Amino acid sequence: MSSLYHSTRNMSKSVTSKQAILAGLAADGGLYVSDALTNKNADDPIDLTAICHEDYHGIARTILSRLLSDYSQDEIEHCIEAAYGPHFDTSAITPLVPLGNDWLLELWHGPTCAFKDVALQMLPRLMAVARKDAETADNVMIVCATSGDTGKAALEGFANVEGTGVTVFYPAGGVSDIQHLQMVTQRGENVSVCGINGNFDDAQTQVKRIFSDPMLKERLADEKIVLSSANSINVGRLVPQVVYYFSAYAQLVAAGSINIGDEVEYCVPTGNFGDVLAGYYAKLLGLPVARLIVASNANDVLTEFISTGTYDRRRPFKRTISPSMDILVSSNLERLLYYLSDGDCSYVSQLMARLSTEGSYSVSDDLLKRLKKTFACGKADDDQTRETIRNVWETDHMLLDTHTAVAAHVLSQFQRTPGIARVCLSTANPYKFSADVLKALGSDVSGLDGFGCMDMLHEKTGVPVPPQLFELRDLPKRHLDLCKRDEMSDFVEKSAKRIFS
Repeated sequence: MSSLYHSTRNMSKSVTSKQAILAGLAADGGLYVSDALTNKNADDPIDLTAICHEDYHGIARTILSRLLSDYSQDEIEHCIEAAYGPHFDTSAITPLVPLGNDWLLELWHGPTCAFKDVALQMLPRLMAVARKDAETADNVMIVCATSGDTGKAALEGFANVEGTGVTVFYPAGGVSDIQHLQMVTQRGENVSVCGINGNFDDAQTQVKRIFSDPMLKERLADEKIVLSSANSINVGRLVPQVVYYFSAYAQLVAAGSINIGDEVEYCVPTGNFGDVLAGYYAKLLGLPVARLIVASNANDVLTEFISTGTYDRRRPFKRTISPSMDILVSSNLERLLYYLSDGDCSYVSQLMARLSTEGSYSVSDDLLKRLKKTFACGKADDDQTRETIRNVWETDHMLLDTHTAVAAHVLSQFQRTPGIARVCLSTANPYKFSADVLKALGSDVSGLDGFGCMDMLHEKTGVPVPPQLFELRDLPKRHLDLCKRDEMSDFVEKSAKRIFS
């Protein structure tokens, strides 16, 4: 199955997956998609029986070979071995564990204790291979916005990678103490980190503008530097996430919870829509997905969209205890609109133009009907999130972070369908949000910093503190820059010249 890619907004120019990964974002501002995933072309589904006899590395080989077909088997094998090695604390990479009558897919066993590691340990390897094949040997400057977890995972994945630099922007005051420390203590000679006076949507919008700035591109090109992205707008970030849906399915079969061919429901906490979109990609590849449940926090723009067909970002932005989901513009939704509209680039382009100029759009009744065939939704406010953390600890003696708890709450609101297993995606280690988890368990955290909360949470629960988080207390703070939104482009240019001079 060929995996040429083109923009969601225009299919006149096709590129290979290597070219798409290097570019990050299409030249017209659209996101790269492959028609090999459309229903009309998905006539060669993944062999589930074979998948269920593979370990994580084997499943990754199958999925990456299918979606990144211009990578050779040797290249894919090399990338997988380098990405999923001893820096993950389990050979399962994304283990499945019981949660009451349901299952929890733990995606946070990598070096930064967040689900982003699964993709951002792979993306630098994919990009390095693509760079070798490119016609020029330009250096690549990775630019990304983060709501908390992507930043550290990108910094960790790209640190000291030859020919590559990485600049991360985060909302100042809009991430947890531990997330902030993970970024500002990052080691590596090719990394830059900067807080901005704004929220994640502000950072993400400005990053997209940076990619579409022709004058900046020209100036960087004179220095033999090109821009690319580590956000899930990059297809090389999205494709590796498809793997863990198949891995969860294989683990369910191995546990005797389902038989091959049975359908499964997945509940996903999400803000930018990348994590749940990967589940839709898995469905298009033949995974028996009964339903994908989108779990939102108080920034419930996705809940409203799935319920009504109207996407409206014109609402108050709310800071919550699940900061990685504090997002009002869900970029990856554009890819879903492309597939649900049968690849109508003109229609997608019109919707995105309305979102940009008017702040909202509404899809057709037919598209909404198609959406609801696969997607359901729910939301949890901070009080419901805290209550879920407390109840799950008391009932199942399992500690959830403030994002996974959103999904666990939402899943509990849905009536169970007999014979269908349910999987809740767990996106971060609870120690990344120690203060809020402690509060949820009824502890007073007054006067405690992030490490004091970490120590108290360990004392209270006995759950081990990941060493990569524990060590943060002894690391120097290296990146203390702050800038305004309109200064982000200058920061990128200065960082690129520093790194590649």
